[in-house]
Amino acid sequence: MSAVPAAAGEKAAVPGAYGGDAPTPYTEDVPKSLQHATSRLQFPPSYVVVGFYRLVTDKTLYVPAWKKCKHGFVRGASVALVWAVGSFKIQRKFVEIFLIKSPSVTGLSRDALFGITMPFDLPTYATTVFLASQVSTIIYFFLSRNIRIARERAYDQTIISRGKGADWWCPYVEEWDNPPQIKHTSWGLGKLLSGPVGGIVAKVIMIPLDFIPLAGIVLAAWFKALGTARYLHQPYFKAKNMSTEQVSTFIEERKWDYRSFGFAAALVERLPIVGLIFSVSNRIGAAMWAHDLEKRQHYVAAVKAGLAPGVEHKPKAE
Repeated sequence: MSAVPAAAGEKAAVPGAYGGDAPTPYTEDVPKSLQHATSRLQFPPSYVVVGFYRLVTDKTLYVPAWKKCKHGFVRGASVALVWAVGSFKIQRKFVEIFLIKSPSVTGLSRDALFGITMPFDLPTYATTVFLASQVSTIIYFFLSRNIRIARERAYDQTIISRGKGADWWCPYVEEWDNPPQIKHTSWGLGKLLSGPVGGIVAKVIMIPLDFIPLAGIVLAAWFKALGTARYLHQPYFKAKNMSTEQVSTFIEERKWDYRSFGFAAALVERLPIVGLIFSVSNRIGAAMWAHDLEKRQHYVAAVKAGLAPGVEHKPKAE
């Protein structure tokens, strides 16, 4: 099965392009064993929900994660509570003096944001936003090492729970007859913002967005969408021993899948405090997504090898 070729004079659909006429290869007439996975793959953001559900309902996932993070969370939450109670009035005064009284620079006034009247006290809201971010940062400071370990273990345990070992992951199989050509550049805005300095610059640029209720979180999540999804699937690419070029092609063919999943993941991770929980559950969701993608890779390999549909086949690495 392959992509539908474009008729003469028509523009060919680019693999992974949003709104393309050509259906994604190997998604039609799939064997029964692959139908559920194919259905889930049609809407990648659902894996964010699946990951959270599994984290809060599966003892093999939430018990080890909580044990690893419990002491750090209690210490961080205690310090954060003292900081929030002790500094609220001071920070609110800071907001009133430096932000509310400089509307031409910040776009903020006592009851309006960029000239739009708000139905709540803006100084209190802005102070709460500041404090919520600080509380999350303080808790993360005490959790940083342990929560990183918890995330890695959650991903690995999810894969193990599916009954798959390291030898199950097959070499990369191209699913399109005419894959997109990826242009590699040594410099660009994406590469600049992906570095350590770029990350700090990006965070500073996004600070004003935090003052816009809901819209600020949404916009910031959209900017981080693709990078977040790519980062969450690094273990998947490593398990398949994919080259940089293969990873770029794989993501380009599914760029709107990766954007939508990354947007949902980045959105919930930006939520104060609870975002720390989602930072663990998103690893579970990413692992579930990787498992379904790999099942389709096995199916494609079987079809290309001339085997019966649904029979897993591991092609030899070239």
